[in-house]
Amino acid sequence: MTLSNSLRENILEAWQSVKGNRLRTFLTATIIAIGLMALVGILTSIDAIKGSLNNTFSSMGANSFTIRNKGIGIRIGGEGKEAKRHKPITYREAVAFKESFNFPATVSINTSVTGNATLKYGSKKTNPNIPVTGADENYLKTGGYALSLGRNFSSADIDYGASVVIIGQEIRKTLFENANPIDRSILIGNDKFRVVGLLKPKGSGSGFGGDKTCIIPLVKARELISSNNPSYTITVMSAGPSTAEATIGEATAVFRNVRGLRAGDEDSFEVTKSDALVKTLLENIKYVTMAAIVIAFVTLVGASIGLMNIMLVSVTERTREIGIRKAIGGTPSAIRQQFLLEAIVICLLGGMAGIILGILIGNLVAVLLGASFIIPWAWILLGLVLCVTVGILSGSYPAAKASRLDPVEALRYE
Repeated sequence: MTLSNSLRENILEAWQSVKGNRLRTFLTATIIAIGLMALVGILTSIDAIKGSLNNTFSSMGANSFTIRNKGIGIRIGGEGKEAKRHKPITYREAVAFKESFNFPATVSINTSVTGNATLKYGSKKTNPNIPVTGADENYLKTGGYALSLGRNFSSADIDYGASVVIIGQEIRKTLFENANPIDRSILIGNDKFRVVGLLKPKGSGSGFGGDKTCIIPLVKARELISSNNPSYTITVMSAGPSTAEATIGEATAVFRNVRGLRAGDEDSFEVTKSDALVKTLLENIKYVTMAAIVIAFVTLVGASIGLMNIMLVSVTERTREIGIRKAIGGTPSAIRQQFLLEAIVICLLGGMAGIILGILIGNLVAVLLGASFIIPWAWILLGLVLCVTVGILSGSYPAAKASRLDPVEALRYE
């Protein structure tokens, strides 16, 4: 019998044995599937999150940066350093910067009015989770937004604080059922606003507001802010990537003058580049990746122990069969190969199920983030390698034990 024929026969024998013990095979394969589903699912989700972040910030451009009084809840400094909290940037300071910054760049000012507004139109209303932003006429450009219908704020809207609003697609679907919302009046809290613009879709995970975005003129926002000491954010978009660093240097110098800082004083504000921000976010995501790998590893270790136990039970139950095979000429290597193949087949069955479920779960997250469908070939290959590795490690000892059985003693086994 040639080597290929022997291998084919052992694969068939392994498959028959697996089918003959369906319950045990199912339970072991399920444990393996759960481990790989967690690994592939989380890692695919992370790939989707990375793609969404990159798309979001690439729309703003690497030549954009913000001036703010503090971080946005993530650590920008090195390890062990807490993000400093500075005094708020006032409206007067933000406007003074915009008026005195003569470098070739686009400057916008914005501030958060609330993060939990309820918008109403007739009998329809949104959930109380709509973020309302007060902004000027340049905010759409520096924020990477584009209009689908209507117009941007006019100079009169900005100067006089008109009660007009630009909304996102999710608000449109909730209040207008995809109808044209332009020139219709809605309530933001108890205040009436006329819709003048509708943004193009960005995806629920993009831009930190996504399609729930609600933008009103900055002067009007000042009337509605409940905080006594709000902080304003300045966003600057340079003319191009080649002038980005020079623009940051000039903007830092101008804003230091606005805040009255002397030459030796530390900056009382933070300048954050959009690409630096996404790098920081991606850096933090690596810890989630590490946690996913640990979870999957622990699950697979448990599965391998369970599989080894099942294979040892199988060797004991089939002692007489092993004796018969040896009596008719079966070699120890052939018997060892059969039991090793059984373990690998069980792992591959569970692994394929886990990989498919993981891809589906990961791409569900991608759909929710507005990202494209992802086929994580690297994680699929890793999953298959792990399956074979677990099968070999779990099946080696039971297979060796089966191959060492004495044929005479095995035939006597009851």
